Amino acid sequence: MIIKEVIVVEGRDDTVNIKRAVDADTIETNGSAVNKETITKICHAQEKRGVIIFTDPDSPGERIRSIVSEAVPGCKHAFLPKEQALAKHSKGVGVEHATPADIQEALKNVYSITETYETDIEQADLVDYGLLGGQGSKARREKLGKRLKIGYTNGKQLYKRLVMFQITREEFIAAMEDMKQEEEE
Repeated sequence: MIIKEVIVVEGRDDTVNIKRAVDADTIETNGSAVNKETITKICHAQEKRGVIIFTDPDSPGERIRSIVSEAVPGCKHAFLPKEQALAKHSKGVGVEHATPADIQEALKNVYSITETYETDIEQADLVDYGLLGGQGSKARREKLGKRLKIGYTNGKQLYKRLVMFQITREEFIAAMEDMKQEEEE
């Protein structure tokens, strides 16, 4: 599998693992303190080939994703579910621990963000489906993020992520109804 865009990752181990899975070039942020030089490289890559942000499914990874996508508009996003990014013999979480098949799947399901998209999903829908502020809401958000391939997000950011990735009300309701049915089985 050849990836045309440059993939933004957190570190060298991520690059090594990405290259095991696909033929691609990467830019490493070297942690969550993304410097101006790195942003300049990412801007240049975006202009020439496009960029896919593929960071770890944890707080520092989300911080990097936010910094880069704010500084470099038009980036695509790939997400890896947390359970696919767990280290086998330690408590580490990251792209460097994923299997080649999981990396390939995440890169097949990239999202582009457009600034003008509006949704008919309402905050009340999130409450009605138990995604905010109730018992089990975190687990439901994790399942929803995995099902929609938009990554995990906290309650405050869920609505923004649904809008950002142009998830329609129909897609949202279908995913929630499938999850509801699985819970009942």
